[in-house]
Amino acid sequence: MSGTLYVTGTPIGNLEDITLRQLRILKEAAFIAAEDTRVTRGMLTHFDIHTPLTVCNENTPREALERIADRIAAGESCAVVTDAGMPCISDPGEKLVRICRERGLPVEAVPGPSAVVTALAVSGGSTAQFAFYAFLPTGPKVKKQRAAMLAAIAREDKTSVLYEAPHKLCATLEDLRGALGGERVVSFCRELTKVHEEVLRMTLDEAVAYYGEHAPRGEFVLVIDGRPPEDETCSLEDAVALARRAVADGMPASAAAKQAAKETGIPKSEIYRVLHEGD
Repeated sequence: MSGTLYVTGTPIGNLEDITLRQLRILKEAAFIAAEDTRVTRGMLTHFDIHTPLTVCNENTPREALERIADRIAAGESCAVVTDAGMPCISDPGEKLVRICRERGLPVEAVPGPSAVVTALAVSGGSTAQFAFYAFLPTGPKVKKQRAAMLAAIAREDKTSVLYEAPHKLCATLEDLRGALGGERVVSFCRELTKVHEEVLRMTLDEAVAYYGEHAPRGEFVLVIDGRPPEDETCSLEDAVALARRAVADGMPASAAAKQAAKETGIPKSEIYRVLHEGD
């Protein structure tokens, strides 16, 4: 009988956020697959847990992940964790989950805090729909990918969520302002659940000025308001005037109304009705 892979959340800052079930799984598992064993060992020591650790991070080769899956298949249960929060969300643990799913091994969630939804909840922005972009690509080899992601965020009608490190925040703000405009509003959620938790909500213009004077500290989650709806710039009167010019050039009224509707978004029937009333 095989073991189980437990996708186990851990606190994102405040250790009091751990759950009774998480503590039990971390104690009972045969071993724990951790993103950084040093970070996880510190948390386990706090709770007097001594379960053996193995590494599961972005540099772990597939062969090593297969060996973890082999152990699960042989009957050992494993808890996979990240440094903080829910594993496998923008996290290398997703590869291990995929391998276990491919092999038909049991995978169970032991849910816990997530920086994404925690930031959304306290941001003051819209939470009905959101798009999670994790970290923007960095480095000279990924300039096109970074520009493409910024363009996608600029087009988003939904709230967008980004992670950012403090030493990269100012450069990211300049790029965001260039792509989204200085009036776009962003909530800056810093050090969530920790002693120095802070949430500031301001425009990108304001943020560039603020963080130019106040050096960013701690890990950030950026909750970016969606693109504001475009103002309706064409009235019925404008559409009718456009149709009348087409009629004056010899186009039939019906065809002129259809063309004006296509160009303005005003219903053809409304345009044609006003044209007909003016005859």
